[in-house]
This record gives sequence, structure tokens and C-alpha cells, in this order.
Amino acid sequence: MKKNEKNLIEAILFSASEPLDVGTIKSKVKSGTDVLKILYELQKDYEDRGIRLVNLADKWSFRTSEDLSGKLKKEIIIQKKLSKAAIETLAIIAYHQPVTRSEIEEIRGVSFSTGTLEILFELGWVKPNGRKEIPGKPLLYVTTDKFLNHFNINSLDDLPNSDELLAAGLIDSRVDSSIFGTSKFIESDQNENKENIYSNIDDMISDTLEEDK
Repeated sequence: MKKNEKNLIEAILFSASEPLDVGTIKSKVKSGTDVLKILYELQKDYEDRGIRLVNLADKWSFRTSEDLSGKLKKEIIIQKKLSKAAIETLAIIAYHQPVTRSEIEEIRGVSFSTGTLEILFELGWVKPNGRKEIPGKPLLYVTTDKFLNHFNINSLDDLPNSDELLAAGLIDSRVDSSIFGTSKFIESDQNENKENIYSNIDDMISDTLEEDK
């Protein structure tokens, strides 16, 4: 019986169009099944295979082994890049959440169009999350589990700090460091006069927005 349940959970994960949490998996198998134990068993079964069972943001899914993913790219690739406004807006939400639209605009220093947020909604990386208890009760925005899953991070605690972003060449002079300005994520700049040698911020997530046809 345990083998049947294990096979069923394996099939559920293979057929799922998105990562699944334990509760969702439990709803599809026999009551009393130790789903978490079976998931860890499956993870061990696949640890040396071409695909791996991974757990990100408390959700489980099969992924191509990292050492093989580069060999499976399709020949025709269409690249999409987020606009500078969308990149900055996403970064502000990720590092300051929950945050209102006016707070985003205050940090950026400019207003932005509704379309900027709509793009992030369509990607499933940002969502409304209640209202702030101030006059007008504006909407609060946060990142989603899909955001964590897409960028392959387990939690918001794994977001890189400003020094790490600079070292990786992911931010440049076009972006105000206040975007990453919470005490949790930014350290004081001790090299203010250092020559800017970093690449265009549009490269920040261009590789992650490739779509295959």
C-alpha cells in the first residue's frame, strides 16, 4: 500500500503544472498517508538522476538537474526584458514588503504607470496583500511564492544584500541603492568614488525571462 501511495505522489508531482505544498498533495492521496516522509524518500531516490525533487518555499516540484539544464536549451529562444521601472518596482516590493504604491513611488522618486504593476501581476510575482491602516487604506503589495520559485530561492531571507548584488554586477549607477535600503539588506557604501564597472541592470533578470518556442 505504501508503494502505491509513493507511486501516486510521484505521479502527482510529475503531472502538476506548478509546485505543490504538502497540504495539496495530502488532499489527493489516502487519508493517513505520511506525505512528508514519502517526499523525502522520493527526494533521495532522485538525488543522482537527471531530474531532482526540490523543495522551495515549502512547495515541491521536479526540476532538471542543474548540471544538465544548459544542455537542454532549445535552439530558438525569445528573450524578454522587464523595463527599468518594472525591475525597480519588483526590487522595492521584494526588499520593502508589504509596501504601498505611494511608498514605491517615494523610494523611486518618480511615479509609474499602472501597466508596470500589471506586468508583475501577469508574471505572478507580485500580488495585493490587504490594506495599510492609514487614511485612504491603500493596497499593500508583496511578492508571491511564484517569485521565490522562479528565482530559485527558498525564502525572502535568501535575497542577496547590496554588496552581493554589486559584486555580481547586477546593479549599476542607474539604480539608487535606497531601493535595497532596509537595514536588513544594505550596508553602508565605503567606496563612493570607486569607478563604476558594473553591467546594465536590464541584465539583472533577462536570463530568467527567456521563453522557449
